Amino acid sequence: MRALRILLIVVVILGGLFVIADRVAVKFAEDEVADKLRSTENLSSTPDVSINGFPFLTQVAGGELDEVEVGIDGYEASTGNGGDTIRIADLSARMKGVEFSGDYSSATAATATGTATVSYDELMKATKSESTDVAPGVTAKVVGLSDGGGGKIKVTVRATVLGVEYPEPIDVLSSVTVKNNDVSVVADGLPQIGGKQLAESRIRAITDFQQTIDELPGGIELDKVEAAKDGVEITVKGSNVKLAG
Repeated sequence: MRALRILLIVVVILGGLFVIADRVAVKFAEDEVADKLRSTENLSSTPDVSINGFPFLTQVAGGELDEVEVGIDGYEASTGNGGDTIRIADLSARMKGVEFSGDYSSATAATATGTATVSYDELMKATKSESTDVAPGVTAKVVGLSDGGGGKIKVTVRATVLGVEYPEPIDVLSSVTVKNNDVSVVADGLPQIGGKQLAESRIRAITDFQQTIDELPGGIELDKVEAAKDGVEITVKGSNVKLAG
């Protein structure tokens, strides 16, 4: 009995040491991947990286991690317009089936899904925020974007008729969609300005706009988009996504 008790104690101690070693190893790996990702993507700050699954060491032995979560704050995505960027307030992605090299210099995920949020202030960069002629004697410009409810964006327009500012801003409910990393905002209906129904092409030149959000980390792409309280919430996805290398 004494020998059995001693054996059990040894097993418990070794098990505890294994857990400690496993957690130390996973923390080291998370830091290494985060540093490599920051370097590869030229990030201004180190991203959050979490390697899920236990035990970690057996995953390492197999050369593939079950799941890695990455969070990046303030990512500057490309607009495809001469080096201009658009800021993603927060970008998070969950990577599955991550294969990696022994020194963590390269890591590639089989699949990735996640979310990205772009504030309305950032999206305003794509709008006609300067007064534009929409009819003889009538000018208009976009002065704000906000949540219109039901997944719609409210585009607020200010108009001037014969040099006199229209007394109230004009709100236009718009649908938002995404295709090929382009976010498009299109008015559901056309507003009247000064009691006039303006030519559709002219008013849509103000109310409708498009914003490219490109060159996301690892080659992930935009999938779906919906208006929310603080901005547009975008679902992202990808395959063979590079975390590093």
